[in-house]
Amino acid sequence: MIAKQLTLAAFKAAVFLSAGLILAGTSTAIAQDCNADVGVLMKKRMDLMEQLNANAKANKGKLDPVAGCLKLKALVVADRDILAYFSKNKEWCAIPDEASNSIQADVEKTTGVANQACMIAAQMKKAQEQAAAGGGLGEKPQKLPNGPL
Repeated sequence: MIAKQLTLAAFKAAVFLSAGLILAGTSTAIAQDCNADVGVLMKKRMDLMEQLNANAKANKGKLDPVAGCLKLKALVVADRDILAYFSKNKEWCAIPDEASNSIQADVEKTTGVANQACMIAAQMKKAQEQAAAGGGLGEKPQKLPNGPL
């Protein structure tokens, strides 16, 4: 569900950008350059979204926090790259404020989800290490007595 929300926001940003380029009356060359640049950035983002969705689908609709942590961090970087491009080329590409705002909201949501997934992944790793060390107390498990109780 989170992945769908993030994908919808990215789609909205791309639509806003395209509409902004068309409505602003920029030259065809500028519009093509901007669309090509945004297309590359959005493809990277969509590839990560597809990987996250595949992970969730394989885990009965829930994202595996261990595998998801790194992908979500990469998604945050991809979103920030898009936002940086929008900020840097706002005037040149006639990028509407709504597109930047949408991507900014995505960055915030994705960062929150990534932080949660990474925190859960760290907790899972710590629990596994404690279990491997005999419960985390450094003691060996107590044996049950032999014979009748």
